[in-house]
Amino acid sequence: MGAYILRRLLLVIPTLIGVMIVNFTLVQFVPGGPIEQIIANLEGQGDVLEGITGNATETFETAEDSSYIGGRGLPDELIAELEKEFGFDKPPVQRFLMMMWNYMRLDFGESYFRDIGVLELVLEKLPVSLSLGLWSVLLIYLISIPMGIKKAVRDGTPFDTWTSSLIIIGYAIPGFLFAILLLVLFAGGSFLQIFPLRGLTSDNFDQLSVAGKILDYFWHITLPIIAYTIGGFATLTLLTKNSFLDQIKMQYVVTARAKGLSERRVLYGHVFRNAMLIVISGFPALFVGIFFGGAIFIETIFSLDGLGRLGFEAAVQRDYSVIFGTLFFFGLIGLVVGILSDLMYVFVDPRIDFESRET
Repeated sequence: MGAYILRRLLLVIPTLIGVMIVNFTLVQFVPGGPIEQIIANLEGQGDVLEGITGNATETFETAEDSSYIGGRGLPDELIAELEKEFGFDKPPVQRFLMMMWNYMRLDFGESYFRDIGVLELVLEKLPVSLSLGLWSVLLIYLISIPMGIKKAVRDGTPFDTWTSSLIIIGYAIPGFLFAILLLVLFAGGSFLQIFPLRGLTSDNFDQLSVAGKILDYFWHITLPIIAYTIGGFATLTLLTKNSFLDQIKMQYVVTARAKGLSERRVLYGHVFRNAMLIVISGFPALFVGIFFGGAIFIETIFSLDGLGRLGFEAAVQRDYSVIFGTLFFFGLIGLVVGILSDLMYVFVDPRIDFESRET
């Protein structure tokens, strides 16, 4: 097993490089890069470079009659200085190679529009997204697996029918729309004000006791986690049910029952181990989908300062250093979760031997 894990870890490097190549290439064709963003702001608002770049700001301030540059168009010298400041005076291939070389040395550069390093910025936002993602996945599995098993055992009964109706409704409602509904109903909208409207902690969080901090934290994350959970809960429940139904019809189940084993022993001693394999195989996709896909909308709606919101703002501002930095971390986390999924395979069914697999 150790050799297999080592091979998977070594494959992380070329996979990450491939992901970065694809994204870097696509970004080159997106109109309105960071230079264009700054030029548009300058032409409409005057000197907005203060605190963004050093040399480019000085060049702008020393330009003749700078108060009216927006009306006359920006001088070519200033644009050239901006391109040099951001590294756009070099060919795309050279910029990509320099970026990957810096990444190998854990140097992710600095944000174009914030006075902070990308690594520091990502590490600052990561706990929020990671916390919400882990709690949501844990809640989804704790609810979906028992319900899916019960639906499989009671297939065709009224319980199966009305729970399926609820699941279909939950699956049909987008997570961000459900988040807005939760805010309206329970966060001071037109009805109740039980939960806070925004943020992950209260303003007086530092003054609270340990127990008070824990309660305050869960008080704030309740609505975001429910919004995160709704879509994944529906999918995993039906996946668990169908997986158990397929296994229940197998010949080994008939044989186990013929030997006089109890239904509980058959279900959890034999069926569970085989049926859970397909459920576990969906863990990386579920985690990555919740962590990355829903994070943008949910974090924005609940004003949570996480990676999803950071990536969205960076994309709008064309802050390429932050975009590529977050993509790198997203890809790395997804690949690591995939390896953990394989380890869970072995934990559920020790008969699986990854050592004999060719990679």
